[in-house]
Amino acid sequence: MEETKGFLTPAEIANTTVKTGIKKVEMKSLNIIVLGILAGAFIAFAAEGSNMAAFNLFAKPETYGLGKVLAGAIFGTGLMLVVLAGGELFTGNTMILGGVLDGKIKLYDMLKNWFFVYSGNFIGSLFLAYMMVNSGLFNSGANVLGGVTIKIASYKVGLSFMSAFYLGIMCNMLVCLAVWMAYGAKDMVGKILAIFFPIWLFITSGFEHSVANMYYIPAGILAKSNPSWVAESHLAPAALANLNWGTFIINNLVPVTLGNIVGGSIFVAGVYWFVYLKNDSKQESVASSASTSVAVSVK
Repeated sequence: MEETKGFLTPAEIANTTVKTGIKKVEMKSLNIIVLGILAGAFIAFAAEGSNMAAFNLFAKPETYGLGKVLAGAIFGTGLMLVVLAGGELFTGNTMILGGVLDGKIKLYDMLKNWFFVYSGNFIGSLFLAYMMVNSGLFNSGANVLGGVTIKIASYKVGLSFMSAFYLGIMCNMLVCLAVWMAYGAKDMVGKILAIFFPIWLFITSGFEHSVANMYYIPAGILAKSNPSWVAESHLAPAALANLNWGTFIINNLVPVTLGNIVGGSIFVAGVYWFVYLKNDSKQESVASSASTSVAVSVK
């Protein structure tokens, strides 16, 4: 009797990813937006929680790396909520490209899904940023959390276009690999572990995630309204002035989003489609053509 595996092989995950993509693009637009809002909120919860845990470590250069390690250990909760509780996350949905390459999903349907998910993610993240700023929690640690929130946002909008782009690529390679492995796990514990380690690595490394930045940067922009938090950021006036909605979009969100698309769609979904599904798709096409020819000849 053949032993039942507790996980899927990479080739089986590739097929599962395509089938999952088909289900995603077939959802009603309103449902996609609602699940996108939830996912944006889930990632924002992970972002604010990881900052709360590590802000004192972030505030000192000698403990900054340890802060990233601690933040990374907490941040994975966001993707766990998306995958296990239910949500639509733009970065993970970049893998829908596998279904497009396999000929089972139309390019238009993928782009429509991306648009609605991205919009929902932005709404959910921004709502959490607004609530955090108005909750009083940024007063934590004698206003240091508020200062660190502004400082993180300032750093992100200060990245060059190419730096943000490359950091976005590396980020979503790990995020999509976490989702990929979660697809391959057959129980909840396996899915949690599959998500935990790649996300821990991405946060510890300091890569850039477009949806997380929909929380980090707006939270910093909104926090600038509090003089006590601004004082604890220890930023020069020029750096504070550079932190605004325009630099958020142009300097960070655009290049990071493009990098996330490349990292997830090409370097994960595209590569695995090429290795595991490309030849199968060709064989299916040949078989379909042969069947059609036989049917025509019989008639």
